[in-house]
Amino acid sequence: MSLFTIDEKKCKRDGICVAECPIKIIAMKDASSTPEPTPDAMERCIRCGHCVAVCPHGAFTHSMLKHEDFPAVDRALSLSPAQAEQFLRSRRSIRTYQDKPVEQEKLQKLVELSRYAPTGGNSQLISWLVVNSRDEVKKIAGMVVDHMQELVKAKAPIALNYRLDRVVDGWKQGIDGVTRGAPALVLAHAPKAYGLGAVDCTSALAYFDLAAPTFGLGACWAGFVMVGLLQWQPLREALKVPTDNAVHGVLMAGYPMYRYQRLVPRNAPKIEWRM
Repeated sequence: MSLFTIDEKKCKRDGICVAECPIKIIAMKDASSTPEPTPDAMERCIRCGHCVAVCPHGAFTHSMLKHEDFPAVDRALSLSPAQAEQFLRSRRSIRTYQDKPVEQEKLQKLVELSRYAPTGGNSQLISWLVVNSRDEVKKIAGMVVDHMQELVKAKAPIALNYRLDRVVDGWKQGIDGVTRGAPALVLAHAPKAYGLGAVDCTSALAYFDLAAPTFGLGACWAGFVMVGLLQWQPLREALKVPTDNAVHGVLMAGYPMYRYQRLVPRNAPKIEWRM
């Protein structure tokens, strides 16, 4: 079986698929021939789909990828620079949530969208853990507070820098400064042996974070939970993340209590140009 087939009637022999293949496993003998796989193409292909997606003539079919999974790009839905700027600048870290559960279908769809984030070599090794219960999220927050109490007692630098004593005191008064009353937590993890797990998980969670408002939801990176996962064994055991995997990011998610009305400024970027 060949790695791919070319519709010779549609193919224009323009070499676009050859130029765009990141692994360079597509070749053309000459300008009049149709593209063909290199001898080692089958074992080297990373199934990224570039070849099918980039062909402007619809001539390319990949034997390992379903053609129906490649819908045409709808240019009418493309963002203008102004729309992209508002989309990105209007994203806020949500720390006040409605007392309202999140539909599992929405979280499922957001995770499915997040899988389109880039991964090293198209490895797609990210796994997800979604805690969609306020009671369960609160239990996790309580375990994080247990860890914080130990850090405060030990006068650990992180406890001093982030005034964890205040978070602990607030928790005792019924104020959740750990998960902010969020009804859901979303964790991304990858095999420890995979060197790009942290990058891939962060990219995927960023997709989730950016897409959440389009579903009426908001999100915020749960830094205290992440620190707890890195340092507090009881929390890792409670979440039952596979021992061969490492969690590389956690998001709180839920329906925002309030709606933001303004875009906010940021410091000018520090750029060093080399021409």
